[in-house]
Amino acid sequence: MIPEFCPRCGTELGERRVDGRRRKWCPACERPEFRNPVPVAGVSVVDGTGRVLLVRRGVEPWRGEWSTPAGHLEVEEEPRVAAARELREETGLAVDPADLVLLEVTQLEPVGEKHALSVGYAAAAADATGTPVAGSDAAAVEWVDREAVEERAVRPHVPRRVDAAVAALLD
Repeated sequence: MIPEFCPRCGTELGERRVDGRRRKWCPACERPEFRNPVPVAGVSVVDGTGRVLLVRRGVEPWRGEWSTPAGHLEVEEEPRVAAARELREETGLAVDPADLVLLEVTQLEPVGEKHALSVGYAAAAADATGTPVAGSDAAAVEWVDREAVEERAVRPHVPRRVDAAVAALLD
């Protein structure tokens, strides 16, 4: 959502060219209102045969679509801690954040006016404890063969991350 009012003082925002871009500007505070991406983190859990754990999203955006477990970072969280927390919340699996393998950091496709900067990790199923069960934001969880991920996942980063996770953990 593009802000109309300054979050600091409530003054209606105008526009001004700042740093080579048109930006929202607060005339009262004399400063720009930056629109920065929201940080998210997720985990591709891979078993010894190359299957990956997917969740069917139970909430918007993308309700009903299959993805790897992921979500927003809390203010005090490191990305790998957030990724492990989201995995536990959505699937019931626990993994030590220190066991996560960094795959990539990338800007995801926008959802409306929301932009996300996503940190992707991989985890070996052997390093996880618990039994997969749909949690807070998930309608279902399922182990899926790598070849079937593209058929299920509508967001282009999901198959790419799964490929990277399989390569990082099994190759």
